[in-house]
Amino acid sequence: MKNNHTLIIGSGIVGATLALKLAQARMPVTLIDARPARDESTWQAVLSERDARVYALSLASINLLTDIGVWQKIATSERKADYSQMQVWQLNGMGELLFGDSGTDNSTVNSHPYDPDSDVKLLGSMVEPAVIEHALWQRLHDQDVSDYLTVITGQKVIAMDWFGAQQGYRVTLEDGAAIDAALLVGADGRGSFVRQQAAIGLDTLDYQQTAICCAIQTEKPHQATARQAMLPTGTLALLPLADITDVDKATPQHWQSVVWTLPRNQALALMEEEDRFVADKLAAASNYELGAIRQIESIVSFPLAAQQAKSYVADNLVLIGDAAHGVHPLAGQGLNLGMLDVKVLSEQLAHDFMRSGGTLWGSNQTLRTYERSRRPHNSLMMHSFSALNWLFAGSLAQMRPVQQIRSEGIYRVGKIKPLMRLFAKQASGV
Repeated sequence: MKNNHTLIIGSGIVGATLALKLAQARMPVTLIDARPARDESTWQAVLSERDARVYALSLASINLLTDIGVWQKIATSERKADYSQMQVWQLNGMGELLFGDSGTDNSTVNSHPYDPDSDVKLLGSMVEPAVIEHALWQRLHDQDVSDYLTVITGQKVIAMDWFGAQQGYRVTLEDGAAIDAALLVGADGRGSFVRQQAAIGLDTLDYQQTAICCAIQTEKPHQATARQAMLPTGTLALLPLADITDVDKATPQHWQSVVWTLPRNQALALMEEEDRFVADKLAAASNYELGAIRQIESIVSFPLAAQQAKSYVADNLVLIGDAAHGVHPLAGQGLNLGMLDVKVLSEQLAHDFMRSGGTLWGSNQTLRTYERSRRPHNSLMMHSFSALNWLFAGSLAQMRPVQQIRSEGIYRVGKIKPLMRLFAKQASGV
């Protein structure tokens, strides 16, 4: 079945999800992970620590993880924080946007959480990266996918050679092993080796901002609400974290993941300060929305930039996830956009394979159809997030006319219930 063999380089969340999706459809797939293999004891050591980072999984992403048998493992682990409300507000201005229903039953989601014939209750779930990766690792080794899935760990790809549309690619690993594939998938992140070797250009936008990420324990509970303050310096997100210790579970909903966007010099200066100083500054910046900050952990920072590949595809090659695009984190949609890539690509590959009677796999036409579906949507998201960042942060955004228009706009939008329901549905990704 060489004509439908797929090689995925990069076994992060997006790459591993695509591998499982294809293996479930009985399509041979090989997944290459440059990281050394982990055993269960190593995973448990990683999971024993709270991660300050968190992914805001949309309902569409949750549904996809459910389809491949991964969400069930995450739900069983109890390392997720479902949220039923989103609150967006600006300081020094009027109006706020509140999505969702405060009366929503925030019960555990074990199957498809979204029924298109009913009202949207759950908006999504906050899950630490390692929790998702561990569940994927467990699923990758389940017996029902093993006949179609090969996982290679601890090996970097050092060369890619294309032998024409009929033969596809030969990939060479650092141990000298060579693998042939009709379709090569680049899922290897923002600095994608696959994208570079395919000579695919990159459009970039440096925001001149840095995000400070940390975990905090707040005086008040988060009440299953994801919060985002639009500040003159950038966005400040307060995202629910799962309670992982017995002490946490006795007084639940007090831990949050923070993504605080600041001008680069200001952020780097703040990173030089003591933890308590950072915590106090953070509480003040949020206008004490959740009271004082009792504890702060795992403070890290990273520069912010948006990027998009000039093309998502080439002959026998396709990019997904961060290898294809990266957006501003203000809406928490980076991973969700990558998961939508997986959904569209896997469906298109399967559709064309069935339609061709099992002879067509990863053709140029198929890949171009995927690109036409995903690239315009991702471009719209990237530019929309950039526009929102421009609208609230920076010197121009603080001009009085801009502030007045912005405040009036937020106030009016918050009064239009059908529009608010549409925004909530768009945020869920379904």
